[in-house]
Amino acid sequence: MSSEKAPSLLPSILKMKCPNCRKGNMFAHKSIFPLGSMLQMPDKCPKCGQEMELEPGFYYGTGYVSYGLTVALLAAVFVAYWVIIGLSYTDNSIFIALSVAVALCLLLQPWIMRMSRVLYLYMFVQFGKGHHHH
Repeated sequence: MSSEKAPSLLPSILKMKCPNCRKGNMFAHKSIFPLGSMLQMPDKCPKCGQEMELEPGFYYGTGYVSYGLTVALLAAVFVAYWVIIGLSYTDNSIFIALSVAVALCLLLQPWIMRMSRVLYLYMFVQFGKGHHHH
């Protein structure tokens, strides 16, 4: 597998592909709906056999990644709002910006939860050097 050219990292992360082969899907369903099963993952990558949960409770650490993504999104929305529209206490625009940021975070929460799992697994599994048992 080492002679094979690695698929690009960023598109593989955004498409939520296995970190070991960057081909298999990390989630059982492409859609986040129904929401109750949006975090369902196969036990192993369907393409390379990479284990998706390296140890029991592995994904508890994704809370920190999710927090970081949410704070980054909030900051990005505030900066974008400030640059495009402007922020001021006098016309309540800061509260409108806060409302927009919170609404976006709520709407994007399912994607953030999935992306935090993807990023977390990518931190521990390198391309072509994954941990899987036969």
